[in-house]
Amino acid sequence: MFTATFTFAKGEYDADFHALDARIAAMARAIPGYRGEETWENPATGQISNVYYWDSLEALQQLISHPDHREAKQAQARWLKGYQVVIAQVLRSYGDGGIDHPLAPREPAAA
Repeated sequence: MFTATFTFAKGEYDADFHALDARIAAMARAIPGYRGEETWENPATGQISNVYYWDSLEALQQLISHPDHREAKQAQARWLKGYQVVIAQVLRSYGDGGIDHPLAPREPAAA
């Protein structure tokens, strides 16, 4: 499994941003291998991190190579004050089951 963490400093959003963001989110969720996402904000800096979880690099690459994603990357300076992306391989994931998480074990489908 892999993560793509997108950390950014929020700028001014407009209708174009919201429309493009919604298209990218819907497209990402439709890719086989998409596991889910989390969003975190650092109150001290105002920076936001979106962490996307993927079963494979191939699934993540479908997002990266999609025309809407490429459009957003080219136009990001209109809406953001800076960003950083980190792609990482997940070596291990565990928990006590007390919270929902994209990498928590999935229950088998009912037969």
